[in-house]
Amino acid sequence: MSETETATFGGGCFWCVEAAMKELDGVEAAISGYAGGHVENPTYKAVCSGDTGHAEVVRIEYDPAVIAFEDLLRVFFTVHDPTQLNRQGPDVGTQYRSIVCYESDEQRELTEAFIDELEAEGTYDDDIVTEVEPLETFYEAEPEHQDYYEKNPNDRYCTFNADPKIQKVREKFADKVKAD
Repeated sequence: MSETETATFGGGCFWCVEAAMKELDGVEAAISGYAGGHVENPTYKAVCSGDTGHAEVVRIEYDPAVIAFEDLLRVFFTVHDPTQLNRQGPDVGTQYRSIVCYESDEQRELTEAFIDELEAEGTYDDDIVTEVEPLETFYEAEPEHQDYYEKNPNDRYCTFNADPKIQKVREKFADKVKAD
């Protein structure tokens, strides 16, 4: 068994990103939390105020022998709109910004090259606004925000926002999805 690595992404509500990433083979954990801000030990309420500078993010623990960081990037850039500044769907504010919090120079380089490739291919009609910043500190979100989709699959928010992302992963990345 190889060592796990971590990747941290923010693309709107962490419930949706977490649920989508958990579909992938090789993802051992997806933990909702906060990163990129200036307030220590932020709460959900504080982050939602938009005053902490933090984004809602998901820290993904994965086995690189099963799934590569580049695959995680492909899924991340498929399940959210990286051209929307400080919003995703119904969620508006800097806490919902598109962000990759890299944990090594290699992750930074791979992310920047991936974004450059998307831009060169004209994948999106608008420019990608995803921030690429070092992960300084990851703060785990409160217990009620962990595994939210699994615990609340019939929640209206999940039905309208998380379900389409999960379906997109299952369809576009069928070869990377965990077997039932």
